[in-house]
Amino acid sequence: MIKKLPGEVWKQLQFTGWKQLRKKYAVSNMGRVASYSDDISKDGQLLEGSLTTGYRSLNLHRPNSKGTIYIHREIASLFLKKSTPRHRYVIHSNHNKLDNSVKNLRWATLQDVSAHQQKSPAKIAYKKVQASRTVGLKLNANTVKSIKKIIGDPHRKVTYKQLADKYGVSEMTLYRIKSGENWARVR
Repeated sequence: MIKKLPGEVWKQLQFTGWKQLRKKYAVSNMGRVASYSDDISKDGQLLEGSLTTGYRSLNLHRPNSKGTIYIHREIASLFLKKSTPRHRYVIHSNHNKLDNSVKNLRWATLQDVSAHQQKSPAKIAYKKVQASRTVGLKLNANTVKSIKKIIGDPHRKVTYKQLADKYGVSEMTLYRIKSGENWARVR
């Protein structure tokens, strides 16, 4: 038996192969998930699900289909309207992947997802740690300054391949230094 929360609305999940399963499944606008036989309020059971790359998911063995169902995607599909067909991704506004309430979810484009990820507290903290890291790096700030000076020289005779060999890094690392993706704080 599931006690309904104030303002909570339940909707049944209908996915490929759902009719062949013994139980029915539903999600609520509050981010909860349940299985039931006949009536969710009488014989329903709340489910925790699993964590798949940090997201709540249900792993159901369905005929002719992949088993993983991402809860946030199902809730968004049932409760939120897409602005355009380009809005194919679901993001968590507060960056908490476990908060699947409708008020925390929104449809997004790929560009929205990228911009949103850059504002994540975890991403910001990671960048801060990486920026101050000194152990385990092939390059240091002085070496990167030299590399940037060489790459920026319009009369440069040395190739990226030769530079990469000289400093023991990949050519891609040099391109990332040039674009500012890596070592942007070094001038």
